[in-house]
Amino acid sequence: MNASFPIRKECPPGACICERDHLLADPQGDRRILLLTKEEEKRLVARLETLATLEDLMAMQARMHAQLGIVLHIEPSANEVRTVRGITIELAEQRGLCRKTREAVPAAIRRCFERTPGIVYALLDSRDLLGGA
Repeated sequence: MNASFPIRKECPPGACICERDHLLADPQGDRRILLLTKEEEKRLVARLETLATLEDLMAMQARMHAQLGIVLHIEPSANEVRTVRGITIELAEQRGLCRKTREAVPAAIRRCFERTPGIVYALLDSRDLLGGA
């Protein structure tokens, strides 16, 4: 990793499960996630909250994976989806991913879904959960 880029500061002991120190000690570890500083995380969360379409969401999902190695899973329930809470949004386990980030990203996407329900409808329709309605 290039030292010219700032990396995320370590969390207080016992407050996080990110295993940042283990990641830094592993020469084969994927350290891209450490480029997500607290300031960059705030920018990411703000960007996720303002998404306008399902295509924007999918593009952000791809960019997060390409630039940071973050794998984001967004899956509607196999049963009936009555609210935004019926959609599972989670980040895959990844060494170096802070606990706060694991909570902030799905929460930002849920806020986006609540503000822009068209994204949820497009997501459900892409999975054919509306059954052609």
